[in-house]
Amino acid sequence: MTNDFYCDEVLSGNTEVKKVLETDHVLAYHHTRPFYPVHIVAIPKSHISSLITLEDSDNELLLELMGVIRKVAAMITEEHGACRVITNLGNYQDSKHLHWHIVSGKPAG
Repeated sequence: MTNDFYCDEVLSGNTEVKKVLETDHVLAYHHTRPFYPVHIVAIPKSHISSLITLEDSDNELLLELMGVIRKVAAMITEEHGACRVITNLGNYQDSKHLHWHIVSGKPAG
């Protein structure tokens, strides 16, 4: 197993997820181990290790990803009144695959 849960488990189908929104190149789904009452993850279907490793050639994918994040954030905000959109970098990033958390409510713990 590598440090990429999203490629190794989610995109491969090894871990089943509850999809929220999917496009040709992006998947948004309910987190498998949520830390918030509402916790959705949005990922590109191709491997990109993090926000800071994006290349200029990834601009169209980034726009598609941001479009999915925007739609999911709007749905959550409409239903729950607010949300946060979070990505982690460096040592804060457990899985080395670009991903965004769209969350609402108080964190567990």
